[in-house]
Amino acid sequence: MRSSFAKSIYVGAAVLGLAGLSAVTTTTASAKSYATAGAYTALADKSQNVTVTGTNAIYSKPGTVKGAKVVASKKTVAKLAASKKSSDTFYAYGTKTTNRGSVYYKIVTMDKKYRGYVYAGKTAGTFTAGIKAAETTTAATTPARTTGYYLKDASKNTLWTAPKNTDIHAKKVSLYGASKTDPFTVDKAATKTKEGSLYYHVTDTKDSSISGWIYAGKGYQANVTDANQDMGGLSFTKSADAATTDNSITVHYVLDSNSNSLGTATYTTSVAGTKKDQSIGADSKNLADFAAKNVPTGYGFDSTAKAPTAASVSPAKFGGTLTVRVAAVATSKVSFYTPSVDGIAAGTKLAATDIQGGFPTLDATKQETLKGDAGIVVPDKVLSDLFNGKKFTSTQKVASADITDATGATINAGENYYISYTYNRRATINANQGVKFGTTLKAVFTPSTVKGNVTTTNDNGNANYAE
Repeated sequence: MRSSFAKSIYVGAAVLGLAGLSAVTTTTASAKSYATAGAYTALADKSQNVTVTGTNAIYSKPGTVKGAKVVASKKTVAKLAASKKSSDTFYAYGTKTTNRGSVYYKIVTMDKKYRGYVYAGKTAGTFTAGIKAAETTTAATTPARTTGYYLKDASKNTLWTAPKNTDIHAKKVSLYGASKTDPFTVDKAATKTKEGSLYYHVTDTKDSSISGWIYAGKGYQANVTDANQDMGGLSFTKSADAATTDNSITVHYVLDSNSNSLGTATYTTSVAGTKKDQSIGADSKNLADFAAKNVPTGYGFDSTAKAPTAASVSPAKFGGTLTVRVAAVATSKVSFYTPSVDGIAAGTKLAATDIQGGFPTLDATKQETLKGDAGIVVPDKVLSDLFNGKKFTSTQKVASADITDATGATINAGENYYISYTYNRRATINANQGVKFGTTLKAVFTPSTVKGNVTTTNDNGNANYAE
């Protein structure tokens, strides 16, 4: 609590007489002086979202008024000011001004944990001290795909009237009457200012009264398959029913070499009316895809542990167990080389700085080909296809002396040139004879000197490479 004190000491002294008589009279008075607060005024603007600056504590009433108690100390408020959680954003909804001209706002955190008055300066209607206005969301780009979304799990990722903790009045949307098979459309997108998390505003296409905001993960990515999209509370497939013996099959993963159990996953069909002991039938393709997608981390399929197919899983029955054999998977990385002197195998190792934009990218499909049983030799086809048909260039270079390019043209000192690197399939295969999965592979690129300026941009990025 902040308070001011006034002390007055009055001293009266009698004149000392010649007879040595003296008298001193002292009177002391002490009183505390508090500010008084004016009437409470509710804010007309019902969306005064604010953040604290961290310079002022929060009190149960204006801080200089008698009886004010600390709700949140300056230390606590400083932590709230630095917080990256939307729940620590405040909502200002009322104000009082003291007889000394100090303006206080009544504020509350979005999670209702802290509520009280904070000093905001000397001018009503402005924030010049303990708080500042805040935008709790920022508009984001609406995804390219706006239709065909489903709620992944309404019990965990429901809809809100505003992204959670961005509006004090935000509440869950009733999903009464909505079916888990109802598709939703997206019409808006926004990110939460504090966390940067993405939300989509969606509407039930079968009941437009059901709409709201839902966490959208990374959001729709045009270059990613539906199965690999990270959509938060949304999905591109209808949510399955709760697993029962009538509609589910347990997928049991075992290590191929010794049949040790590695765990299970439960597949639930979206086909209506299935019964226990009924064969998977026409839904076998979906079961095979599910079994392949949910393999335990560090395991996969090779020449002995075959990936499940619709045909291989077709004997499975609802209420039963499908055993899927997998193999321990080792993942190779890739290093980059020029050919050896004889032009057949690997020669000099390249550095990332030798190639414009860094080492070449391996897309997700190619990176998957680098995974296999640690005891299996990497097939020639994997090596042949790694960067087949790819060419990459160096950064722009300037000749320090006369040199000749690949066509025989002279590059005079001071003229521009660059190096073109072409993937050498044969040299790569030769350089990796007998190499097994888990070992770093040598990708061989043949360099050629080219006179002139670099005019292309490499398709480079975060490949699965080794320095």
